[in-house]
Amino acid sequence: MSASHSTAKAEPAMTASPLMVRLDEESKQCLAQAADLRHISVSDYVRAVTIPQAKREIRAAQEDVITLTSEEQLSFWSALNKSPKLTAAQRRLGATMRGKP
Repeated sequence: MSASHSTAKAEPAMTASPLMVRLDEESKQCLAQAADLRHISVSDYVRAVTIPQAKREIRAAQEDVITLTSEEQLSFWSALNKSPKLTAAQRRLGATMRGKP
């Protein structure tokens, strides 16, 4: 009897693709500290945090949705709430539109 061979193709193995990122020392220490808090390696931390965030941003872009962090929301609201500073040309145009010379 001959041994039967499966005709199904084997799943391709997931191969890691290296990514090199240059960071200043403070940023690198920050990542190391955050990874340590989770008791995982810096590489695992970067994967755990950046991949889901990247997926959220891609999904938001595909849905034409703008998402802002809490800090960005506050900054945006503050910018909208601030009175604009008019340029000299804008002040002259306003005066002209009000019929003032």
